[in-house]
Amino acid sequence: MRKFGIIGDPVSHSKSPVLFKAAYGGAWPYELIEGSDFETSWKRFLEEYAGINVTAPFKASAFRKADMATVATARIGAANLIVKTPQGTEAHNSDFSGVILSVREALAPGCAPASDETVLEEVRHLLPELYPTRPEALVIGCGGAGRAAAVAAVEMGFRVRVMNRTYLKAVDLCREMPEMGFEAVHADRLQEAVRDADLVLYTATGALAGLQDLSEDVFSGKAPYERPSKLILEANYKDPSFTGSLLGRIESAGAQYISGRRWLLYQAVSGYRIFTGREPDIHAMVFALNHETQ
Repeated sequence: MRKFGIIGDPVSHSKSPVLFKAAYGGAWPYELIEGSDFETSWKRFLEEYAGINVTAPFKASAFRKADMATVATARIGAANLIVKTPQGTEAHNSDFSGVILSVREALAPGCAPASDETVLEEVRHLLPELYPTRPEALVIGCGGAGRAAAVAAVEMGFRVRVMNRTYLKAVDLCREMPEMGFEAVHADRLQEAVRDADLVLYTATGALAGLQDLSEDVFSGKAPYERPSKLILEANYKDPSFTGSLLGRIESAGAQYISGRRWLLYQAVSGYRIFTGREPDIHAMVFALNHETQ
């Protein structure tokens, strides 16, 4: 029987086992592969598992160790999913696909969840219908999730600005990926950058200075054309930075906040499709996720 697991240090907090069990009703085992040494965990994967999720601090090491990688994963330079294929181990990044699935759902509510094979093309076709000019995304935080979010935004068709507490880290990301066309913006321009953005992808740990002071009009924006409501997608589902009155101002402005739980859900949906070749039970996953994170 095929079995799957997750490596990282630590991994005891991971929601992946609960989500995987819910996705397939326990049809396959999913285990925590404990250990602080990457090489030991990788060896266990090769010997025992058909596929693994990868969490910090092993994402870059797993990407380098894999025999091949998807195009998006190669651009990001980090993997959070490795699967065995007849050609060898293949690296994937479901942070990337999780962003795209979350944005697609927000832009086209009520539609059936798209497959990984079709969702990117769907969003690429949808954006010109919704925005008369090329829309802008602001990615806040330039760590692993931020890198994946920035690449995903460009692939969908957004113009992307990147922001980090340390401005030079944003500049380095732009220099590292010149083909992406990123623009670095200083964190002291947070209010202006959020106002200008159609999509805000918040991946920073904790609240940036000034975040809690953003006013309602910042989230409504000032565009010279009628556009869809501003989207704010946050990565952190355990300790979000968007809370309380800040969420109230977002709602009053008519903007749409997407919880990190949604990103987590779609990371899992995408990853489990890759693992098994089968559609997961999304409704069961949502129920399990809500139960685990309440």
